[in-house]
Amino acid sequence: MKKQLLAVSLFALMGTAPLAQAADYAIDTKGAHASVNFKVKHIGFSWLTGRFNKFDGQFSYDAENPTAASIEVTIDTSSLDSNHAERDKHIRSGDFLNVSKFPTAKFVSTKVVKDDDDELDIHGNLTLHGVTKPVVIEVEKVGEGKDPWGGYRVGFEGTTTISMREFGIEHKLGDLADSVELELHVEGVRK
Repeated sequence: MKKQLLAVSLFALMGTAPLAQAADYAIDTKGAHASVNFKVKHIGFSWLTGRFNKFDGQFSYDAENPTAASIEVTIDTSSLDSNHAERDKHIRSGDFLNVSKFPTAKFVSTKVVKDDDDELDIHGNLTLHGVTKPVVIEVEKVGEGKDPWGGYRVGFEGTTTISMREFGIEHKLGDLADSVELELHVEGVRK
């Protein structure tokens, strides 16, 4: 009888135990532990690389249920930095990003699909140059755990390729220069 009572009590306790829930994270841009980088072919001869220095965002993530994750990121397009001032001025102009008319780009996830243990496909809508298109970002979890300052962090890296023409950017530097590879490194601090 005592064993049955103990079993019933344990079962009741387990039934009332809190289920693991998704935690909310702020992307750590202040500590420079996140980056949004790009790479595009320059007239087919070399790679032009750069980054966006200003962006912000947050995400929700639960390691036990990664497909319930969500993310939202806003990028200041005027913060484009290809390490060449004149080129940056041209990319920010109406020929490409037209940052005076479209000062931000935004990604909002719509669903997450699990590939492997630490790999996810994040489907979402990217708004760039005033055009919103669906994109898929292939993501791999880098790691998670307590940090030295008493917080909790989780990090991911991801890649996707977009077509400038699909986002209404018609100016190009050769046929091979339409595809832009985006590389994302995101470290979030649990709120």
